[in-house]
Amino acid sequence: MKVAFIGLGNMGAEMAPHILAAGHELTVYNRTRSATERLQKLGARVADSPADAVQEAEVLLTIVANDTALKDVIFGTTEIPGAIDKLARDAVHVSMSTISLALSQQLEQAHKTAGQAYLAAPVFGRPETARAAKLWVVSAGDSKQIERCRPLFESMGQGVFVVGEQPHLANLVKVTGNFAIASVLETLSEAFVLIQKSGISPRQFLEIINTAVFKSPVYEVLGTMIAEEQYEPAEFKLHLGLKDVRLVLEAAESAAVPLPLASLLRDHFLSGVARGDGDIDWSAVGRVNASNAGL
Repeated sequence: MKVAFIGLGNMGAEMAPHILAAGHELTVYNRTRSATERLQKLGARVADSPADAVQEAEVLLTIVANDTALKDVIFGTTEIPGAIDKLARDAVHVSMSTISLALSQQLEQAHKTAGQAYLAAPVFGRPETARAAKLWVVSAGDSKQIERCRPLFESMGQGVFVVGEQPHLANLVKVTGNFAIASVLETLSEAFVLIQKSGISPRQFLEIINTAVFKSPVYEVLGTMIAEEQYEPAEFKLHLGLKDVRLVLEAAESAAVPLPLASLLRDHFLSGVARGDGDIDWSAVGRVNASNAGL
C-alpha cells in the first residue's frame, strides 16, 4: 500500500517506522525537516509539502498537535500547499490526531466533497508504547474503509476499537479518555501532597494503593512520575493536556453534560502553563497541587 504519513512528533516518529516494517511504501512530511532523517534512512521518501506527500498515496495518515496544525496540513497555508487538492479520489485520510469534534466533522464533509474518504483513528499510548507497536487504536467511519486501513492500524498497535460510522465519535472517545487520564493525574497529585505533608513517602503510598486497592499500569507510570517529579523530558506536554481538557469541555457543552472535574483540571493545567511549565510533562499538575499546598 502507498502511504503518506504527516506529523513526526513524539508519537508519529515512533509510529511511522512500523508502516515501513510492514512492507508498505512510505512518504513522510514534517514541518521540521530534520525529523524526517531517520525515516529517510529506513527507506521512506521525504516530501517537500503535504501536497507533495500525497501525490501517489492511497492512504494519508496524519498525527499533529492540534486543530490549527491539521487544518494547515489538509487545507494549506499561503506558504505551503495542503493535501486535500492533491489527494487522489478514492484515497482515504485517516486522522490520528487528538482534535475537536467540530474539525473532524468539517474534514469528513470536505473529503466527501473532494471524492475522498475520511476516518478518525486516534490512539491511546505513550511514545514508548508506540515504539513497541502496542498502541490502542480507536476508529470510526465507513466500515469498508476501516477494514482497508486495518493492516496499517495493526502494524502500529495491539488492537483496534471501532466505535461507530461517524468519524467524530472516535474523537469523542479520545478526548474523553484523555480527560479520564488527566483525572488520574489530579487525584494522585492531590493524594501525594497530603501524604507528603504528613511525613509519608508518596512512592510508598503509590506502592500500597497500586497493590492493595487496584493494579493499574496507568497509576504506576503516571504516579511514579509525580512521586519522583520526573517531569522532563516531556512525553506529553502540559499545554497539550490543557488543549485536550478544553476539547472535552467543548464536547460536553455541546451535549449539555456538566463536567465539573474537567473545569477544575482546566484551571490547574492553565495555572501550570501560566507558571512557565507548559512544555514539561502534563504530570506536572502534581507541581501545581504541591505549590498550592505550600510544598
